[in-house]
Amino acid sequence: MDKQVSFLDQLFDQGILHDSGVDGLYARSDLFEEVITRFEALAKSFGKDETSEAMVFPPGMPIKDFETSGYMKNFPHLAGTVHAFCGNDHDHAGLLQCLEVGEDWSENQKPTDVALTPAACYPLYPILARRGALPAEGAYVALQSYCFRHEPSRDPARMQMFRQREFVRAGSADQAIAFRETWKQRGQDIMKLLELPCTVDVANDPFFGRAGKMMGSSQREQELKFELLVPVNSAANPTACMSFNYHMDNFGKAWDIRQQDGSHAHTACVGFGLERIALALFRHHGMDVESWPAGVRKALWG
Repeated sequence: MDKQVSFLDQLFDQGILHDSGVDGLYARSDLFEEVITRFEALAKSFGKDETSEAMVFPPGMPIKDFETSGYMKNFPHLAGTVHAFCGNDHDHAGLLQCLEVGEDWSENQKPTDVALTPAACYPLYPILARRGALPAEGAYVALQSYCFRHEPSRDPARMQMFRQREFVRAGSADQAIAFRETWKQRGQDIMKLLELPCTVDVANDPFFGRAGKMMGSSQREQELKFELLVPVNSAANPTACMSFNYHMDNFGKAWDIRQQDGSHAHTACVGFGLERIALALFRHHGMDVESWPAGVRKALWG
């Protein structure tokens, strides 16, 4: 039996996750949520003296900001948008008839001004832009958001709706790069506390199409993205549980985020895949948290 399915079935059997009938969309138990909450507290403790503010975003963002991000150009295969019924009484009657006989009822569903958030940092950038020029020290923001990516899978570490905990740095190139390098080391330090095996390697985003392959190669060559990989389903294909990204001034230009001298801001972010880290803990330490190693329990529960 496939190892991914086997691990997912174990999670279902133990009541840690609950099947919805749609791959990558699961209900989560109180225990699963508690592990995530404990991990978030641990992660936030590493940057608590540096962050200037914290925000939590809903799973949707304005469609205009979504378009500005370039996500639809680069990752259309992963994107999701919110549609709603926009018909009249006659259209409603037709919708009811379609539902009755099991036919397609989506004809009068139209796009709204909301897109599903693909990355936790995206809603932050237009907020920073609207404030005017960044202070001399830049911005250092802690974020959390539910995110969506359309890639249904039986791999429990590849959910369609998931949460990201992020820290974002906006300012000069030196500030952004130093931030990313600091968090690359912190990420490994956190994994040591959790007694999870990991490696850090250069990576690229899953850009779409032929041109996307060239963009991915360029991203790797410039070492703009690194991932912290943990074996969750197999040692041969470890899962990216953290990412460390330097965007140069791409987002600064896209949203017109300025520094004090008028130049466009550079940005960097570190992202923690909260569900993936929880799954890694259950995979390596077992389904009974009471039997997890003492050091892991101390790091999470104190």
